[in-house]
Amino acid sequence: MLVALVVVFGLTTSHFASWTTARALANQAPDTLLVATGMTLVIVTGGIDLSVGSVLALSAAVFGLVLTGPAHSLALAAVASVLTGTAAGLVNGAVSVRWQLPTFLVTLGMLEMARGATYLLTDSRTMYLGARVDLVSRDVLFGLGAPAVLAILVIAGGQFMLTRLVFGRELLAVGTNAEAARLAGISPGRVRIAAFGLAGALAGLAAIVQAGRLAAVDPNAGTGLELDAIAAVVIGGTSLSGGRGSVVASALGALVILVLGAGLAQLGVQEPTRRLVTGGVIVAAAIVDHYRAKSGRSR
Repeated sequence: MLVALVVVFGLTTSHFASWTTARALANQAPDTLLVATGMTLVIVTGGIDLSVGSVLALSAAVFGLVLTGPAHSLALAAVASVLTGTAAGLVNGAVSVRWQLPTFLVTLGMLEMARGATYLLTDSRTMYLGARVDLVSRDVLFGLGAPAVLAILVIAGGQFMLTRLVFGRELLAVGTNAEAARLAGISPGRVRIAAFGLAGALAGLAAIVQAGRLAAVDPNAGTGLELDAIAAVVIGGTSLSGGRGSVVASALGALVILVLGAGLAQLGVQEPTRRLVTGGVIVAAAIVDHYRAKSGRSR
């Protein structure tokens, strides 16, 4: 799908097939790629996280406050952002496991709480960071910014963990059959809490990336990002019921969404139509995945 979109837009627009467009997309993608990676880890366990966009905004607010505070330390601000995201994720996981609540309900509550906390911390105003974050977004490889390289490394690490490490196998086992995993000596609760914690940490990391790219902290940052992440995971073929998924495939799904949006914009398609087409692609991907999974079970 990704290759087809690139070919179609390359033939139908005058500027899409250019290094400038590729570089712009690569430097725009990291925050979505990081959040989609975390979302994959949650969904393969059978859960879902609707709060990642608001958690990103809250983490960015903490990042900005620490960076512009007395310490003026970029490293300290980055650590504070990741810890904020991790804490929110762990709360999501712990509450849903402790009281056996649906994860969409718990994370919906966190979505509202994190957004409200963001507005309080920023006084509902954009916080400008200026040159303090130049180091975050500087070019490091063939015109690619440090966030793009970081996203590639995180995706590679996430895929390796999911396919080669014991914890990755535990994530898939819990998503496939939590009771069978428990009888095999795995703690489903511990695994799910860890998955939410990692998703929150990656949202905190994405907050640093986004704040660095914009040189500002927007209290409305991340609005709708959870939907983009879920869409990327669905397009990538990860099962929403858990037990099957790929971090690399989710990353490709995120790129499909970004390429589709950029290509339609270059064709002059208006925003409402772009959203209509993107939604159709998501539904089509879900239908294709349904038949692919059904075919796999029949074999």
